Parts: sequence; structure tokens; C-alpha cells
Amino acid sequence: MSHNASSNSMHTLHTLAISLNGTDVEKKREEIREYFHKTYSFYEKLFECLKDEDSFYLKPEPTRHPMIFYFGHTATFFINKLIVANIIHERLNAKYESMFAVGVDEMNWDDMDKSHYTWPKLSEIKAYRDTVRETIDGLISTLPLKLPISQEDPMWIILMGIEHERIHMETSSVLHRQLPLKYINDNNYFPRCDEVGSSPINEMIGIEGGNIILGKDKDHHLYGWDNEYGKKEVEVSSFKTSKFLVSNGEFLDFVKDKGYENESFWEEEGLEFLRLNGVTSPVFWIEQDNKTFRYRAMLEEMDMPLNWPVDVNYLEAKAFCRWKSHKDAKEYRLLSEAEWHRLYQRAGINDIPLFDDRYANINFRYWASSSPVDKFAFGDLFDVMGNVWQWTESHMDAYEGFEVHPAYDDFSVPTFDGKHNLLKGGSWASTGNEIMKHSRYAFRRHFYQHAGFRYVIGNELEKETENIYETDSLVSQYCDFQYGEEYFGVQNFAVACAQKAIKYTQDIKQGSALDLGCATGRASFELAKSFDKVCGIDYSARFVQVGAELQKSNKVGYYQNGEGSLTTRHEVHLDELGLDSIKDKVEFWQGDACNLQEHFKGYDLVLGTNLIDRLYEPHLFLESIHERINKNGYLILTSPYTWLEEYTAKEFWIGGYEDENGNQVSTLDGLKKMLGKTFEFVACEDVPFVIRETPRKYQHTLSEMSVWKKK
Repeated sequence: MSHNASSNSMHTLHTLAISLNGTDVEKKREEIREYFHKTYSFYEKLFECLKDEDSFYLKPEPTRHPMIFYFGHTATFFINKLIVANIIHERLNAKYESMFAVGVDEMNWDDMDKSHYTWPKLSEIKAYRDTVRETIDGLISTLPLKLPISQEDPMWIILMGIEHERIHMETSSVLHRQLPLKYINDNNYFPRCDEVGSSPINEMIGIEGGNIILGKDKDHHLYGWDNEYGKKEVEVSSFKTSKFLVSNGEFLDFVKDKGYENESFWEEEGLEFLRLNGVTSPVFWIEQDNKTFRYRAMLEEMDMPLNWPVDVNYLEAKAFCRWKSHKDAKEYRLLSEAEWHRLYQRAGINDIPLFDDRYANINFRYWASSSPVDKFAFGDLFDVMGNVWQWTESHMDAYEGFEVHPAYDDFSVPTFDGKHNLLKGGSWASTGNEIMKHSRYAFRRHFYQHAGFRYVIGNELEKETENIYETDSLVSQYCDFQYGEEYFGVQNFAVACAQKAIKYTQDIKQGSALDLGCATGRASFELAKSFDKVCGIDYSARFVQVGAELQKSNKVGYYQNGEGSLTTRHEVHLDELGLDSIKDKVEFWQGDACNLQEHFKGYDLVLGTNLIDRLYEPHLFLESIHERINKNGYLILTSPYTWLEEYTAKEFWIGGYEDENGNQVSTLDGLKKMLGKTFEFVACEDVPFVIRETPRKYQHTLSEMSVWKKK
């Protein structure tokens, strides 16, 4: 199924991105509407490449959900983010919007246990997607819109959903390549390049150094993810880079020279990857006899296109550089993020809207495949943009001034762990934000994308330190709150809550406990001193990852604020807290208290600390929580009842207001009314806590603990 560019039928996706600027509001609405429908339809067209309904329930590889998850995921994302942002208040399908919410990056809290899922029929998900389409179209027509669009505007969440789906166009097309061909349709809507030949001889091109300023301002004219904003200035030394991306033909020399068998070319992480997977060649190569190979494109196998770029993960690219360094007696490495920007700058590339995708293999402009590495020139270099992503030596990090977007707080922060490397330049399947100069995407080093590399000779890069909370002041503050020292004689709040919960539940079997709103996990660990099993759940992956990291490595670091810009480094060690011996009794998950997955049930205790007044619709939690608790089990809630409309629309407050008769309604009154049918009210007491902000500023708060026993 080879096709020339002239027969391409993918022009319907040609819109590159939406500018946030403009003067005509209604015209902008129509631009967004067109962008949304093109994206939504193209994504569905991609899944038409699956042969039949059975294909949707196959896992492309063990660490991924079945394909049906990804088909539903992007639609539920729209609804979940609109709910979180308080733009809409009614779910379309609560079950789907929980089931399809999380599970795309091998995080510790991604639930891949197939016993927890009963996937809907394909027709049901198609119908759900249709309903979401209609909902979003209506919102585009009616949401308040002012220009330029800012991150605080409701329409930003619509753009977030569109760009998120465009990301999954690419990642889903990678999964298509990992499914056996018998489950794939021969689909002419996605042509592949037919320009196949021998690989060109690569050569090194000198690149003059210069000053690079990374990051963009909040008033930038294009949509961006949170990690793109801020500033980082880098002085790039002169270096040499390969003229072409590394081709299949060039990489074949490494394979034939037993590069996968020679352990000296692989770092420890790479050796672990080889041991676990038993690979001896790139994942999209199909080995024949005598080290000859065929190539897996998205929808077919074909003779090896030696002149196309090789698709590899970071670990394989790094091993190739070591092999080539040994072979040529030179020091090769991968590009840094700043060096890629120097290539972009030197090539004189214009960012969207002036970027012209006719001169790059990008945006599905010509093909749903790679193309020859010597086809698209950017001056004397090729494929600075497009064809395949380029792995870099740079870890994903935050620029100075980084701020988490509250509607999607787990987009970037979980990747600030030293285990995710940046890719630059985009691929043939990159669209929308992915094409932008400032886009920053990172994947785990063993992941496969439509990604390859070019090699560099240059100064040794400064070793990057691994510190996941340097730029996340809120997480650092919670680490200090839950694991730091006590202030003014007030007991650690998480410890106090856990101890009181253990005391109140002494009359029942202390089997399974749920710590809901667990934040960084201290109470979860403390509960495990008495309970056989503890599940910690928080909406924020930023918080959950602290507990998960502690469980894995026994320590985690954070910065404590001092005067002004001063900070002090602190480390938490589980063994020093007496929690190391019980850590295996704890598990951590990301989840929504108002819409938990069905399998979270059968608990003898549910502890919800400082949770109620931060839920977008607390009644959804309160009206259903009894279904998750065993008979005679306990629900224990704490809250200072600081109701704020930025978290909970006033119509959903449980208390803190006057009723229609002018009577003051307290939160405890509201709780008794809502929980009284299924729970017996047991007790109520104050639990104080202190949060340190700076050496001379502390928050001293009283949280009310209410205790309820299921009837």
C-alpha cells in the first residue's frame, strides 16, 4: 500500500493550530469549532484501521491498556477537565469518565489489572463519543469568549481537550504499529511513502554556538502546556551534528556488529531493558534469516526502507552512540534540548502560523509513515522538523517561573523525575501543539514513539540532577506538612488523624482502609501500622507520586522555603519514621473521590482528611461512599470547612450558608442530613494542624473530625 504525496487524502487535518489572538469573537468560535471537529473525526478515522471489534480489546503490548481504552480516553478527558474547571456540573457517563481516565505512562498509580475492568461494547463508546462531540460543539457556541484567550478562560479547557486528542493521534498510531497485522485494516486514508532505497552516507555539519532562551511568556499567541512557560537561558557551545537522522541502513551496521549483544555499549538501565525484553533489534524491525529484516509501518509490513529514519527508544540510541564512538574513536552523543533549538534557529524556521508544513514530513501532510532522511532539507541539515522525533540527552524539567495548570496538574510534574527524556522536532504524525517551536514532550527512556535520533560531537553536557520537587512549591509544602517537624507543640496532622482513626475502629476487624485525599501519603503509611491493607488515593498525581516514590526507594527530597528566595533541602526516610517495615501493606492510586472506579470497595475504614470542602460536587461522594464500606465499617471525615467557590460551586456546598428560611446551615448539619440514612453519627472532635509557609509565617487551623459508623 504505497502512495505518492500527490495521492494523499489526509488534507482534512491540515489546520496547524489555533491562534489565541484575534478581534472577531464569532470568527474565533468557528475556527475552534472547525479545529475541534477535524481533530475528533481524524482520531476516529485512525481507529477505523482496526479490523473488527475484537481488535479493540487487544493490548498492543503488556504495559498498555487495550485499544478500546484509548478510543474512549480522549472523549472522557474533555468531560473530566470541564468538571474539574467548574465549567460543567453534570457528567455524561460517570462510569466511563472514571474507567477511561488514567493509565497511559506506566506510572505506579496506573491501574493495569485487567480484573478491574469490564470494557463497554464498541458501539456504546461510539455513542458516548457522539454525545461528547455534541456537548463540546454546544459549549464552543455558548462559553464566554474574549480575545486573546488566556489560561483562565473556559475556552482554554476546550483547546486543552483538542490538543490532548492530537497527542493521542500520534501515540495511538504507535500502538497500531504494535498490533499484529491480522488485526489491522488496509486503509487508503493513511498512505505510506513509497520512496525506498539505500541509505545516504551521513556526515557531520559544524554548528556555531550561541545564546538560547528557552520558554515562553503567558501571553504567547499559541496554546501551550504548563512545562512550556517560564524561562531558561543557555549558552550553547559550538558543536557538530549529523546531517541526516540516523537511517535504518546506518543503524543496521550496529545491529550486524552485535551491538545489542555487547554489554559495554549499554548503561545499566539499557541492560535491564535488554534483560526484560530480550530484544536484538528495533521494535519495528521483523527479523528474517541471517540478520535480514522487514519493516513494520503503521498498517503493513514492507521491505526494509534503508533510507528512512530508524525508530528506536532512547536506550538504543544511546547504545548506538557508544558503539559509533568506539568504532570511530570519537565521542558521539545525542543532542541537548538547547542544541536542537540552535538547529531550529540556524535553519531559520518560522513557528506557527508561518510554519509551512509542505517542506517537512509532519502533520500527516503527505504520509502516515516516515520518508527518506535526505528528502526534506532545512539548509544543509535535514529533518530538523518532522519525519521522526529526535531523542535528546535532556531530562524533562521545569523552567524558572513554572506553574502547574490547575485543571491538568499531572501533565508535566510526574515527568520531572529524571526518568523522562525530551524529544524534539516532531514526527510525520505530529500535529497541533506538537509542531510548535516551544513544545516539550518527554517519555520514559524505554518507550517507543515515532522517534529516532541524530548524533552530535560537542562538549560534554553538564550532568542533570534528579530532583522532582525543585519547582513544585505546593508539593514541597505538603511534604513538610506530612513528614516534617512539628511546630508550636501541635502534633503532626496526618499522624494524629491516623491514630484517632485506628482508635475509633478498634471494635471491628481492621482489615482494609482507604485513605481518600491522601496527599503525599503519610496517613496511609500510619494506618498500615494497624490495618492489614491500606489504599491511598488522591486526585493529584503530583501528591500521589511522593508516597509511591517513598514506597519504592524509601526516601524522597523536598525544599523548605526560607526567607525570600532562600530554600533548604530536606529528605524524608521511611526507616527513620518507623514506616519501612509496613510499606508493602500500602498501595497508591490516582483517583477522583467524586467518581471512583467501581473496584475501590470493601473497606472497613474510609478516612477523608481535609477533603469535603475541596470537592467539586461533595454530594456525589457523600451519597455513594456507603457502597464502598463494609457493614459496621467507619467513615471518618476531617475538614476546616473553608468553602470556596473556586473549588466548589456554592450550590454544592454542604454547609456554610443560609437556607431559604434564613437559617444558618453548618457543614456538620449538612453531613448529618446526607449521611444519616446509612450511617450512625458516633463522635466529633477538633484536630488542630500547623502548616509552615516560611520561618516566620505559619497557618494554624482547626479541622473538625466527624466519625460515622455504617448501619
